[in-house]
Amino acid sequence: MSYEQTACDDLKAFERRLTEVIASIKPITNRWRTILAISTLSASIGAYYWLTDPQTAKVSFVQSLYNHLLFTISSIMLMILLLTGVHKKVIATSIITSRARQVLADFNMSCDDSGKLILRPRPQQNT
Repeated sequence: MSYEQTACDDLKAFERRLTEVIASIKPITNRWRTILAISTLSASIGAYYWLTDPQTAKVSFVQSLYNHLLFTISSIMLMILLLTGVHKKVIATSIITSRARQVLADFNMSCDDSGKLILRPRPQQNT
């Protein structure tokens, strides 16, 4: 096998592996995105009902939180999700592709969002 053929096979194998990694992460990313969206939405709805309740000003803070369990539980869950780093899991595919683009830039290449390699033309050399 020639050097060019070996390099081409290596590039194809790298591209297959990169697309495989990105494709396997997308369902996990979508799951965390859905969980985070539901948690944020329920906390927002709970906050609306908590703030518009006329009893909130008349009772203690703890009693007010006890009266609005949707807000209390969803806010606690949202804090736990954010402290455990779910916001990074939501954008995992973009992190991987941006890091791959940084590495591939040294070799005059790039990749799209699905992991397919983009070969750039060779720079013109001045003689």
